[in-house]
Amino acid sequence: MPLSVTAAQVGPLGVLTYLVACPETGEALLIDPGGPAPSLEAQLRDHGWRLQWIVNTHGHADHSAGNDLWAAQTGAKVVMHRLDWEFFSRPEMQDAALAEGFPPLTRVDLLVEDGTRLPLGRQEAEVLHTPGHTPGAICLYFPGHLFTGDTLFVDAAGRTDLPGGSLDQLIQSLQEKIMPLPDATRIWPGHDYGETPASTLGQEKATNPYLTDFF
Repeated sequence: MPLSVTAAQVGPLGVLTYLVACPETGEALLIDPGGPAPSLEAQLRDHGWRLQWIVNTHGHADHSAGNDLWAAQTGAKVVMHRLDWEFFSRPEMQDAALAEGFPPLTRVDLLVEDGTRLPLGRQEAEVLHTPGHTPGAICLYFPGHLFTGDTLFVDAAGRTDLPGGSLDQLIQSLQEKIMPLPDATRIWPGHDYGETPASTLGQEKATNPYLTDFF
């Protein structure tokens, strides 16, 4: 049975929060909770799904502001790459989150690395470390699906001018981690910045300047 993927635009910066479930077993994970998401909460409740993981594709506060809320409601474990936990738990980054009106990052239950696998019922997600937007940015790959956070958007890519960003690292991440995946892979980005909220890797290879102009 294929994965169930539902998106909701959450928080003041319009983060796309994803609820991903294995309907066969009822296990689910949440990607980038920007805050409360009533439609996703209702889907969990209506289907009786059990939330296992809360995955942050990176440590920016707009993508992690709902961590504590969702963890308290569901008992799910918060997942982040080790480098972003180290970077965004620093006092100056905590202060920056507060100054922007977001709660600071307070907890991570599972620190992951490139290649870490997260079981989800009869499915399995692979962590791809894709630094560039932040030092510990990740994409989450299920066969046929890639959740890209702020690494890759529809027809664009993440900013590299914020603290911890690097254009060289971003281009390397796109070339080495994303380009080799099958063209039919569905791209689910962290914001709806393009003409469509989602895409395929084949389409992005044809039209996204970050994939057409740098390689």
